[in-house]
Amino acid sequence: MWVHPEEVLQAGALWITERANPYFILQKRKGHGDGRGGLAGLLVGTLDVVLDSSARVAPYRILYQTPDSLIYWIIAHGCSRKEITEHWEWLEQNLLQTLSIFENENDITTFVKGKVQGIIAEYNKNHDVKEDDDTDKFKEAICTFRKLFGMPEEEKLVNYYSCSYWKGRVPRQGWLYLSINHICFYSYLLGKEAKLVIRWADITQLEKSATLLLPDAVKVSTRLAEHVFSVFLNINETFKLMEQLANIAMRQLLDNKGFEQDRSLPKLKRKTPKKVSALKRDLDARAKSERYRALFRLPKDEKLDGHTGCTLWTPFNKMHILGQMFVSTNYICFTSKEETLCSLIIPLREVTIVEKADSSNFLPSPVSISTKNRMTFLFANLKDRDFLVQRISDFLQQTTSKIYFERETTGSGSLLSSSPQRSSLGSEGSSEGERQFNLNDNSVPTATQALMTMYRRRSPEEFNPKLAKEFLKEQAWKNHIAEYGQGVCMYRTEKTKDLVLKGIPENMRGELWLLFSGEANSRTRSHKQSGVVIVTTGGKTHQILVLGFPKPPFVV
Repeated sequence: MWVHPEEVLQAGALWITERANPYFILQKRKGHGDGRGGLAGLLVGTLDVVLDSSARVAPYRILYQTPDSLIYWIIAHGCSRKEITEHWEWLEQNLLQTLSIFENENDITTFVKGKVQGIIAEYNKNHDVKEDDDTDKFKEAICTFRKLFGMPEEEKLVNYYSCSYWKGRVPRQGWLYLSINHICFYSYLLGKEAKLVIRWADITQLEKSATLLLPDAVKVSTRLAEHVFSVFLNINETFKLMEQLANIAMRQLLDNKGFEQDRSLPKLKRKTPKKVSALKRDLDARAKSERYRALFRLPKDEKLDGHTGCTLWTPFNKMHILGQMFVSTNYICFTSKEETLCSLIIPLREVTIVEKADSSNFLPSPVSISTKNRMTFLFANLKDRDFLVQRISDFLQQTTSKIYFERETTGSGSLLSSSPQRSSLGSEGSSEGERQFNLNDNSVPTATQALMTMYRRRSPEEFNPKLAKEFLKEQAWKNHIAEYGQGVCMYRTEKTKDLVLKGIPENMRGELWLLFSGEANSRTRSHKQSGVVIVTTGGKTHQILVLGFPKPPFVV
């Protein structure tokens, strides 16, 4: 594999020169290949496995050196003799004669470095590889992983960690490789090799254990055996990734679908750590989106775009609450630093205006967001206000067409609709427990109606005190809606939770369940799946209206 030219030392004690010419040197590292190179080879092979990743290098490499210089440049490395031989032959056939024309050593070095970088750029372009996808070290680890365990090109390595594997009562220091479908371990100590390959789908239990002998260990259980790994540099990060990969494998079994990498991740503006691959970034982004969806009960395809610290002005107690703002493709959400203080969900389909308010010493960098139901939310103390407003504006443009579609397909007389029109909960009209009488009706003279008929009760249930309790619950919810807002955009506080625990009135139960369970958001998305299906049977054509209502959470 061609690599960006990098200065190296020609360590003769660790490398064996197999081929050489005036400009290039092909070397093999001791401790690799047949026989392992005696005692020195055993020691070098052990060092490559045990020491830090900076010492773990490919077994073959090609160096460039000008005749009158002591500086060497590594321009290619390989995991197999066949791969490195192909690069060597290409250099002999295409560059040797050209380099002999140059008279200046600096010109030769510039030409060789430019040629190698051009080859890498052309390869990335032809194979649709982004420059920031993986570092050279990680590509080298991928090459080693596939060679050691015989993995195909389709098997993607996520990350690798240094650890010890307890084989019996003896720890074997080596490297743990975590890929999409497998957990693998490799160790080579003084001529003794140990390999372990386990499919994530075969794992029955994954747990962290802490004993006096092994304070930080991970136990991986299958139907046939138990495997213990310890001495991790960061056990929490490793275990979290192992859990995530095991869960992905289980979902693949249930859904009968393969893993697809998310190609919509934004390109990083700063350098990433050397061992963080593009696939690891993808999995980290998925984990954050899953936590975000679970926190606010959002649809399963909602992707978190970013979050930032801010304050929210709450009109019900006239305070600025410290918390976090989350922005995704279709929602703006807020949760307070104190978990039970306040939370907020603002669908972008309900947003009408997003604007920057005037800053002051008391209210720095504020942003005002207005919705269709005439509610205004004031956020402040935003670090990058201009970028945030621009990002929200971009998402609003994407949802414009969706808003018009929903206006045609959904009604507005519901608690779930945040339109200015009255809903069944916010109206002050008649309810099931109230009686209305038209005393000015001229069809029947009032004087002829008996008092029993005029003031009769609808049913004997009105004598039951349960009806009075339901009426009090309904009044409490109406007062709460008047103070904290109505619909999906309402302020959700500890008082809201207390009202739910005390009980929801019968005539509000359906709509409030949709609101607090998150089904209101899923139902809005499901309207896109509605349509007319034309079916022809027996020479006759039938039109069937298909309504895309979501499945309740308990339906598998």
